[in-house]
Amino acid sequence: MPRRPEPSEGTVDALHQAVLRGAENVPRARALLAAEQPDTLLLVAVLRRVVPAPFLEALALTPPWSRDGRVLAGVVMSRNAFPRLSVPLLPALFWADLAEVARTLRLAPPVRARAESLLVERLPDLRLGERVSLARMATPPVLRALLRDADPRVVQAALPNPRLREEDVLVAVRAEDASLPLLEAVAASRRWQESYLARLELVLQRRTPLGVALAQLTSLLHRDLLRVAENEGLRPIVQAAALRAAQSPEDPPGGPSRGGSGR
Repeated sequence: MPRRPEPSEGTVDALHQAVLRGAENVPRARALLAAEQPDTLLLVAVLRRVVPAPFLEALALTPPWSRDGRVLAGVVMSRNAFPRLSVPLLPALFWADLAEVARTLRLAPPVRARAESLLVERLPDLRLGERVSLARMATPPVLRALLRDADPRVVQAALPNPRLREEDVLVAVRAEDASLPLLEAVAASRRWQESYLARLELVLQRRTPLGVALAQLTSLLHRDLLRVAENEGLRPIVQAAALRAAQSPEDPPGGPSRGGSGR
């Protein structure tokens, strides 16, 4: 089916002006919708502009627009939307629209938080490509869930995301059930290779592959090498290698930039 053309600027202007003039309350807004019968593309274009709150309420109440996820996304993203209107609409939104809501800081915190919780709930139902795309745009609460994904491609897409915080990576790496794809991806990530605390947590994580753990030792400070050597929960070979490295007369370069290595 050929894609429908975008509405012209003049058509959008005309409907927008009609909304501004005739949608001062919900009954009049619903009457306007009944008279104009705008299609989805036109409404989405109009909703990118500032429209009265009663018009948004009318769209949320009036079929077929109240059943159209694209229109409802436009309602939620509108500058005049308010949480009492927006939150009940969120379950009808597509995952990509929920992700956009979650990362739009001008929206009310309860709206963004609910969008994030819905995304986390939907993760098991998303296809691999959708999870990869989501990992590139997600906000911290969703990223924390995506770091537990069993597919390496999802984790690899999440790690460069600028919204991913160091504290979330550290918590994910030190978790008792940290996955092999996560540990290998953090070790291979150019961004997280620069994090001293991430390198330290990889060594302290007993599930980290042996080669990965040993590769981090030469970059650790003397005090942290001793911590590793004395950690009885680690493999003896890692403890022994840390003890040998600790006998070096000088601390290695590349220590923590923010001070401390506390776990």
